[in-house]
Parts: sequence; structure tokens; C-alpha cells
Amino acid sequence: MHDRYNTLASLLFEIEKELRTLQLWAVESPSAEALASEQPFAVDTLSFSQWLQFIFLPKMYQIVESAGELPSSCSIAPMAEMSFAAEKIDARSIIRQLKALDRFICDQ
Repeated sequence: MHDRYNTLASLLFEIEKELRTLQLWAVESPSAEALASEQPFAVDTLSFSQWLQFIFLPKMYQIVESAGELPSSCSIAPMAEMSFAAEKIDARSIIRQLKALDRFICDQ
């Protein structure tokens, strides 16, 4: 069980590293209102990379730290493909990482 969280932490770290490499890591947090969006991926208030950085990664790191229950499914890579393509960002590397995360969670 502990190995599962180590693997998850490694996947999350790689996603964070790719965001930084692509210069998509924000220095300032969005407003509380933007973070409180109830839309999937906070599409009404955040860019996809902001959603990853400020909503998804913190929630997933919290699961790792607390050895909490993993989501029953995960399908983030398709949204990443659409979002990064619309922004004309070459995000093949981070999409590979997100696909690996999707597979890891779905196989649990």
C-alpha cells in the first residue's frame, strides 16, 4: 500500500516538473472566487494549467500525505490535450505524464 502512494507522489512530482519546464507554473495564486468554481476543471475561472497547479495537485498531494482514498477513476489527459491544443502549447511531455497518472488511478 505504501508503494502505491510513493508511485502516486512520483507521478505528481513529474507533472509539477513539466508545468515548470513549460513555464506554466504560476507565481501567484488565483483569487478565492476563481478557485471556488464548481465547473469541471474550473473552466469558467482558471486555465487548465492553473487548475492542475492550484486545485488538482494540492488535492492529490493531500491524498498522498494522509494515505487517503484514491479517486475511483481519472481521465485528465483528454482535457489536457484539448486545453493545451487550444492554447497552442506543445505539451506532449505533460500529456504523457497525465496519461500515466490516469492509467495508474484507473488500475487501482
